[in-house]
Amino acid sequence: MTDLTPTSDLPAFRRRRGLRGRSLIPVGGERDVALNRTPREILPLPPEETSKPRVWRNGVFGALDIGTTKMTCLIGKGEPDGSIQVLGYGWRRSHGIRSGSIVDIREAEAAIRATVGQAEEAAERRMDSLVVNLSCGHPRSRLIDAHLPIGGREVTDGDVQRLIADGQARAWSEGRDVIHTLPIGYVVDSMPGIADPRGHQCEQLATKLHVVDMNSSALRTLDTVLQHSELKLDGLVSSPFASGVSVLADEERDLGVTVVEMGGGTTSLAVFCEGKLIHTAQIPVGGLHVTRDIAGVLSTSLETAERLKTMYGAAQLGSDDQREILSVPLIGEGRDRLARIPRSKVISVIQPRVEETLELVRHALDNAGLGRLANGRVVLTGGASLMEGIVPVATRILARPVRMGKPLNVHGLPETAAASAGFSTAAGLLAWAAGADRDFGDVSAPEPRSGGLLKRFVGFIRDRG
Repeated sequence: MTDLTPTSDLPAFRRRRGLRGRSLIPVGGERDVALNRTPREILPLPPEETSKPRVWRNGVFGALDIGTTKMTCLIGKGEPDGSIQVLGYGWRRSHGIRSGSIVDIREAEAAIRATVGQAEEAAERRMDSLVVNLSCGHPRSRLIDAHLPIGGREVTDGDVQRLIADGQARAWSEGRDVIHTLPIGYVVDSMPGIADPRGHQCEQLATKLHVVDMNSSALRTLDTVLQHSELKLDGLVSSPFASGVSVLADEERDLGVTVVEMGGGTTSLAVFCEGKLIHTAQIPVGGLHVTRDIAGVLSTSLETAERLKTMYGAAQLGSDDQREILSVPLIGEGRDRLARIPRSKVISVIQPRVEETLELVRHALDNAGLGRLANGRVVLTGGASLMEGIVPVATRILARPVRMGKPLNVHGLPETAAASAGFSTAAGLLAWAAGADRDFGDVSAPEPRSGGLLKRFVGFIRDRG
């Protein structure tokens, strides 16, 4: 007897027309909708409790996004309805920055002073400390396993701290500083998926930590530049992580999603699953490379190339692009000497670089060792993602569903909603400072405010080893 053969002991069932929730529906138990079908009697799940708005920290906070092509400072606060209100912003071109790294301290300091000063003037308040994005120092993302014997007693807060400190000690590398330590669930006596192990009784406690670290010298340089600018580093957040905080819905982070932050000097990505950040990576290619390609091929200035990219650029050719003619000034030919080229010429320069960037993103995801966890939806954000036609190109190359991302529930950003993707990192940094960090349990974040207790734990365990 097969499962397709009804017997006298069983009612007639619809089989194979779907084993996905329909295989146990009796024949005749439902009628066609068009024929006034009687609804099936299904026990529904209890309704979800109405979610309350996020509770932010009290006070006004500052965030500084140090990018290759632009710097942005946002000053704002959390509102009772769960949104973020920007009270003032500064926004100008970057100087002294290349591929996210500080290459000229004096120029970088001057740019930071001007950007923060502009935001302070608009917000009518002075900021002493800021949360800053991490894009320099060759950031590295790793997963670390940590174990701690408990001996059958109840797990305490001290046990959790020792477990995490052990993981950080394992992750320690000479010349590197840990920026994020993110527990990805706990395991209590081989029972995974424990969000908070405190209060459980067990023999063995384990966890997997997602650790993001950076070059120590780059961190010292950043701290020095901020000090020269009369600012303190209140926190450091990975750029794609910050973008994910601002552009993703909670359900997206839970189901599995990858944020691809397309900046001026770099393209970075962050993979989220079950509400946790599980992987980050950085690719040294961004929108500035597209601008340089256009300038080189068309023999025009970088400023003109940037304007052509912004106003006429696209990620793929359209049917009318050959007929639209653009006038382009040439370098060294005088202001009156203009070359007339079809728009398709500009796009033919842009398209290969965009495709190359997306192929590098796909390669990074396929080789991250995350399996199906890296196969979810992709959300594109950042200034370079505003290129016309980029979503269908990304969908084809990444072989994943793709949507555009912009900051959610943040009011008062410098640009209109259509172009706000360029401020995703800054908006995420501001949300992080206001309290969004609580969602991820980053045990590295509170260290400056707690007197370095966790750091002493790490040193103690490292010395014992």
